[in-house]
Amino acid sequence: MRKHRNRTGVPTVVITGASSGIGQATAEAFARKGARLVLVARDADAIEAVAQDCRDLGAESMAIAADITDAVAVAEVAQRAADFGGGIDVWVSNVGAGAVGAFHEVPLEAHEQVVRTNLIGHMNDAHAVLPFFLRQRRGVFVNMISLGGFAAAPYAAAYSASKFGLRGLGEALRGELHHEPDIHVCDIYPSFVDTPGISHGANYTGRELSAPPPVLDARRVADAIVDLAERPRPTTMLGAPTTLIRLAHAVSPELTTRAMALFLESYFRRAPRTAVAPGNLFRPARQPGGIDGGLRSPAQRSGLAGLAVGAAAIGILAVALKGRR
Repeated sequence: MRKHRNRTGVPTVVITGASSGIGQATAEAFARKGARLVLVARDADAIEAVAQDCRDLGAESMAIAADITDAVAVAEVAQRAADFGGGIDVWVSNVGAGAVGAFHEVPLEAHEQVVRTNLIGHMNDAHAVLPFFLRQRRGVFVNMISLGGFAAAPYAAAYSASKFGLRGLGEALRGELHHEPDIHVCDIYPSFVDTPGISHGANYTGRELSAPPPVLDARRVADAIVDLAERPRPTTMLGAPTTLIRLAHAVSPELTTRAMALFLESYFRRAPRTAVAPGNLFRPARQPGGIDGGLRSPAQRSGLAGLAVGAAAIGILAVALKGRR
């Protein structure tokens, strides 16, 4: 971050969606680096608790309760951050939401909220901070996507649409900023991450949701984000599934999507029943949940390993069949 430090000598980092999961892990990682932090989430108490943890790590931290789907509120966050830190050096656009279920069974307002959060929210972030970057002639915008930016996930149609859109947003912004060598838009594509996000998300399947191994530690993603702040690059992929799925989708999108559908349908048949609920889609979770979601426990790994191997085999088979054709 040395190259991007503002006139105060301490880099100012804004992180949206910082009250749990990847956002909280990233806040703590930057705090250990001595950054000045502006942490944003909808839940005022939850984001203040994370800010206090970062203060305990020695970082000057400000908590702001704001919803990134509100463009005016995000613009105010950017101004407050610039006033707080004497500029903005890094903006981590991290908020994400999902609604799992058959497309026609998920309420349309849930689909709309996913797109509003994942895509419009990130656009609000970029629209708010880019004027500051342009005046400074420097800055790093970290655009959190996922492996869903490379291949659609059946039963998560709005999520897939939003992640494809984020990839387009990042590419378009890099094109517009080609004449600004010290302003960077960095897309990051982690595979499945162990956070409370899956348990907190909207679930219209009637089955408990989880993620197949290997599942990344959110702290590994946080370390990659800190590294991007120091050594920016356009695209960062994390986790072997991202590389495999990206390759399989490039070779045969239809076979890959069908394989993913088979994998999910197999999982839904086996998973325990649970209540249909909108989760934290429209309001903050009752309990923020911390960084970890419990998806890397031995029981979780053993229960899903067979499905994961099957999904990988189908993906590889899709590539092989396409090659023979």
